[in-house]
Amino acid sequence: MCGIVGIFDMQGSGEIDRGLLSKMNESQFHRGPDEGGLHSEPGLGFGHRRLSIIDLSSGQQPMHSADRNVVLTYNGEVYNFPELRGELEALGYSFRTHCDTEVILYAWQAWGEACVDRLRGMFAFALWDRPQQTLFLARDRLGVKPLYYSLLANGHFIFGSELKALKQHPLLPTRIDPTAVEDYFGFGYVPDPKTIYRDVYKLEPGYSLAIRRGDERIKPRQYWDVTFDPGNFSSMDAAGEELIERLREAVKIRMMADVPLGAFLSGGVDSSAVVALMAGLSDDPVNTCSISFGDPKFNESQFAAQVAGRYHTAHRVEQVDPDDFSLIDCLSGLYDEPYADSSALPTYRVCELAKKQVTVVLSGDGGDENLAGYRRYRWHTYEERMRSLLPDGLRMPLFSTLGRVYPKLDWAPKVFRAKTTLESIGRDSMAGYFHSVSVLSNGMRQQLFSEQLRAELQGYGAIEVFHRYREKAPSDPLSMVQYLDLKTYLAGDILTKVDRASMAHALEVRVPLLDYKLVEWMATLPPSYKLNGREGKYLFKKSLESHLPNDILYRPKMGFAVPLSGWFRGPLKERVREALLGNTLGQTGWFNRTYLEHMVTQHQAGLRDYSAAIWSLLMFEAFLRNAGF
Repeated sequence: MCGIVGIFDMQGSGEIDRGLLSKMNESQFHRGPDEGGLHSEPGLGFGHRRLSIIDLSSGQQPMHSADRNVVLTYNGEVYNFPELRGELEALGYSFRTHCDTEVILYAWQAWGEACVDRLRGMFAFALWDRPQQTLFLARDRLGVKPLYYSLLANGHFIFGSELKALKQHPLLPTRIDPTAVEDYFGFGYVPDPKTIYRDVYKLEPGYSLAIRRGDERIKPRQYWDVTFDPGNFSSMDAAGEELIERLREAVKIRMMADVPLGAFLSGGVDSSAVVALMAGLSDDPVNTCSISFGDPKFNESQFAAQVAGRYHTAHRVEQVDPDDFSLIDCLSGLYDEPYADSSALPTYRVCELAKKQVTVVLSGDGGDENLAGYRRYRWHTYEERMRSLLPDGLRMPLFSTLGRVYPKLDWAPKVFRAKTTLESIGRDSMAGYFHSVSVLSNGMRQQLFSEQLRAELQGYGAIEVFHRYREKAPSDPLSMVQYLDLKTYLAGDILTKVDRASMAHALEVRVPLLDYKLVEWMATLPPSYKLNGREGKYLFKKSLESHLPNDILYRPKMGFAVPLSGWFRGPLKERVREALLGNTLGQTGWFNRTYLEHMVTQHQAGLRDYSAAIWSLLMFEAFLRNAGF
């Protein structure tokens, strides 16, 4: 895995500041500590930091085609490059290396922009075609690898794997986008294509961007989307067998590496399935790693050990301090913009542990989104049934009123915490799902934000992120929310978390459950194969019964939880007060101090659980300090 940067003069062939290009490149040293390279010519500069995985002795970047007409800087892995190489050799192309980088160069020369349709893997790359005077950028279909860009006032287009690389440029505009602030406190991250800054963007997953010198337009083009059209399956058993075979093939092509390789093993269904299939494909014991927690409410290590024992893996486990909040300040620098998924803390630690053994790991990310593993999917289908029982004119005012007057019982057993469900049923399907996944509800954000910020938003609401996908979203209730998560949560939260945490340790993470061919096939499964009654991932679990024990497959989902609520009433009590009620948030003019005081006081008194909201504010305050606001 690597880091890429670039500067492109869109209008002319002015000199590129090579020192600045180097500074941008070196800001991403952690992404590729093995080698660094620069290429510059009139009007163009590319930089690359390399983490060597395949063909260690060659494959240095930026890389030129044999005729010197095309230059490429690339981050990722293309798993079908041997097949593509064969096709290109048949067309007359000759290769000097054994790496996938050179394959992308000639794929561009052979097929132009359509080359991305042939690439199977995770990637973000930029290439310069000198004869066509065209800069071409592309990002993989699911968004495993990141790519940021901005057009500067001097007509230079800049890009990089991380926002910190762009921030090295003195002309980068860093005005905060108020709509991104609204999105952040709605979702807990800033969804693509926005960033926290008005004039900086992410290239969306499944998009490419071609810019011809002299043309001022920046218009990304979507080259891929997933379609939830039901397929024809002879039986559930046959579908389960095909699912395992397709996953086995996705795992197999990701086990190619010239460096030590292993897997994350949390003890959950997805990582355990990946390890089980890796074990069947490897002659040597699979290297696995997991972390444990002292608190049994958050500890899955015994389940990971069970899988490791069954498949005789070379397993490594380390216990993480249950009060491991020393990374809080580190995270704002790691993510470069506000990011509120607290599981980034243990994810950072498990990547740190993995790097002690290996350079490449396979993970189980993507199973929940594709196979309906999240509990919220079950609740959404329940709510949809309730919505179908009453006409909108009666249902919306009735349940909205019930949700408004029902008390918020954070301290009560779950069966009595019906406020969110009632409020969701009082909305339409998309708005109801947004309400269920929001970090801060619409009402909470209204109370949190000052009149100044509400005026700057001009009526904008974070629900608009979902509305962008309304036309293409499937009509089936379960498929709709899966599609929304694939477009927002997966790339904006899950894959961002893993990319930054792993790259901080120069560790490459590969995700077989996000192989795009497998994703396309899983989208054709009937919804009942995914969510059957109360059981998510139903088909997947049934098909794994010969590979994994039932107490792995059918136990309650845990995830990488962090004891935030107790932290904010205990060891972080004063820090919370200082951060939320101090000068950094106050001087923005965007927050209602009275409501901030209410949240802190109520939470620390044990009357309400505002831990998710407080964590989001802590991370926003840390971002502001780290960014120099």
